[in-house]
Amino acid sequence: MPTPTISLGDYTIPQVGLGVWKVETNEQFEAAFNAAIEAGYRHFDSAQAYKNEQMLGAAWSVSSIKREDLFLTTKVWLDNFPAGRLKRSVDESLQKLQTDYIDLLLLHFPVIGLRKGAWKALESVKATGKVRSIGVSNYTIRHLEGMKKYASELPIVNQVELHVFLQQPELVDYCRDNGIVLEAYSPLAHGKDMANETVRKLADKYGKSYAQIMLRWCIEEGMVVLPKSVTPSRIQENIDIFDFKFTSDDLQALKACDRDLRTCWSPVHVP
Repeated sequence: MPTPTISLGDYTIPQVGLGVWKVETNEQFEAAFNAAIEAGYRHFDSAQAYKNEQMLGAAWSVSSIKREDLFLTTKVWLDNFPAGRLKRSVDESLQKLQTDYIDLLLLHFPVIGLRKGAWKALESVKATGKVRSIGVSNYTIRHLEGMKKYASELPIVNQVELHVFLQQPELVDYCRDNGIVLEAYSPLAHGKDMANETVRKLADKYGKSYAQIMLRWCIEEGMVVLPKSVTPSRIQENIDIFDFKFTSDDLQALKACDRDLRTCWSPVHVP
């Protein structure tokens, strides 16, 4: 069963992707990639900072999957934000990923003093055809609003920490109003609050796991979700979330679970 997709204009992005942060060995990466492909994943989310773009390139290039059937994302690291360095780093990422284009390229953080120039450089890279879409990660409403002063085009995607316990409704509404697709990283909140009664009750109600309830919430909120795992059974479990749907009462109960719980770095205080 194909994974549902979300429009990025003239093409689409699979709504579930495999996050590959901290996948550190070739053997582990290849096993995770093959398990993901078998489970139905076609979207893989990497980054220059993860130090495993080369592993992703090696894994997909020896598989039977055609490049046009994959959606590859990577992110520009802070050290590469200066314009000349950014363009060189994109060429390096292309080489490591063994591809002549990247589906989605993101700025990893809203670095003060550098993000304007980095975005302009990203726009120019897109114009060469090396990148299909450009976006950002860890940007707040303030950062996105600031982009309107200098961007020729606004980001198509903002990848941020989002989950049942960190719902960020103001940011979600802002992105929807401005045509920005939200991607949820750390959608399982790094296993925090695994005893949450609301999530547990819904897991029992639908015969699903705790993780599947957490991921399904992101799906019903219209987000792209990026669970991370190297365990084949978990990789399969994390994509088996399209055979049930929450009621309005379920969604209200989950909405009440929001408590601004951040499990990762926060961009809130970045000017």
